[in-house]
Amino acid sequence: MKARFQAWMEWLGDQFWLRPALVVLGCLVLAQLAVWLETAHIAGHDASSPQKNWGYTGGAEGARALLGAVASSTIGVAGTTFSITIAALTLASGQMGPRLLRNFTRDARNQVVLGIFLGTFAYALMVLRTVRTVQESPFVPHLAISGAIALALLSIATLVWFVHHIATGINVETVVDAVHGDLRDAVDARTLDAADMQRPAEALGGAPVAATEGGYLQALDVDGLADWAHEHGVVMALRVRPGHYVPNGFPVAHLSAAVEGTGDAVRRALTFGRRPAALQDLEYSIRQLVEIAVRALSPGINDPMTAGSVVDHLGDALCRIAPRHLPTGAVVREGRIVLVHPVTDYDGLCDAMLHMIRQNAAGSVHVLARMLDVLARVAEVERLADRVATLARHANLMIAAARRDVPDPDDLADLEQRYRRFLHLAQGAVTGTDGDVDAGARTTMASPQILPASA
Repeated sequence: MKARFQAWMEWLGDQFWLRPALVVLGCLVLAQLAVWLETAHIAGHDASSPQKNWGYTGGAEGARALLGAVASSTIGVAGTTFSITIAALTLASGQMGPRLLRNFTRDARNQVVLGIFLGTFAYALMVLRTVRTVQESPFVPHLAISGAIALALLSIATLVWFVHHIATGINVETVVDAVHGDLRDAVDARTLDAADMQRPAEALGGAPVAATEGGYLQALDVDGLADWAHEHGVVMALRVRPGHYVPNGFPVAHLSAAVEGTGDAVRRALTFGRRPAALQDLEYSIRQLVEIAVRALSPGINDPMTAGSVVDHLGDALCRIAPRHLPTGAVVREGRIVLVHPVTDYDGLCDAMLHMIRQNAAGSVHVLARMLDVLARVAEVERLADRVATLARHANLMIAAARRDVPDPDDLADLEQRYRRFLHLAQGAVTGTDGDVDAGARTTMASPQILPASA
């Protein structure tokens, strides 16, 4: 249930209306409170001490004119800010991809800005209805009107800040840095300080458990499923992980023995949605960054500098993973494996980061050179031989693409030099004295399958 609650909270964060609605509600309560304080003579205008009156001191007609001006102007500015937001979203969708819109709609600052303008409008209306002239048993809530003046001044400052925020927020480097921040958080949350228990080498079979609903798997309650499997003395092998699309009726798990109530247990543990979610998917932010790079490399945009920046940020993520361990997907209870579930391994991460960018960067010397340099930096800090072999596999694919698509001999010679530098650093990482690398694994880097003869 915890995973389902977290998925629900993430869904709430995606709703653009929630924070503005809360701000408007707060302003309505504030307006009622200010009017009540003056009605109860707890606070308000003191005509006998004008030097103490820092707020509004006018009459009913002036109060109505002031509140009307505040209400009409703030609702107009609210429409303007909404239009600016839509324009920014349209620009972001065209240049960086529609999946990046989530980062803009989830931005709490944009939501709070809209809420301030709408809240000021609602506050002015609530106070305006209480103002009465001489013909209507006069009442002027000076404290509440002073609050409207303060909210109007706050709206002016908010408008200036909002224009600055939008101007910087649609900058592609700002977007890349924001998504990279999400990726850093995901790496810290989804990797381990120590090695996890190894999962069984053989595939676990048994009674299949079909999904009763379809969609993208957003969250998985691993602990709940493991406790259930341990309680019933069975081993469960899941076939899907967060980020996968699961068709309706697809067998999502196998059980070592048939147990009554398995379908209900699996249904409670799996949370589906109409789109992928970042909650438990380590590759979610990676796909967003890769989409930015691929669009930047399209003929319509042709921005290799942005693609190179994305590659640098992906390389930083690989360097952060270097000293840490990825989960194996084996969950243990009392020394016995009770649950095995798919997880993202190092090969899958590198494939998600590099394949599409390399395929779309064919012929782009700048991007290929940046990718080889990033792989060299990662190889310099990585000490696990199987991971270095994965980096070498991608470096081989990059230099093969360069030899096929780069016509200029000087550019190709530069890429060959960067490739040789990567090989030197990779060989040094594998043949070092780090305890994580055994003698058998060191020979992998020198095998013909990893290093081509032309190297």
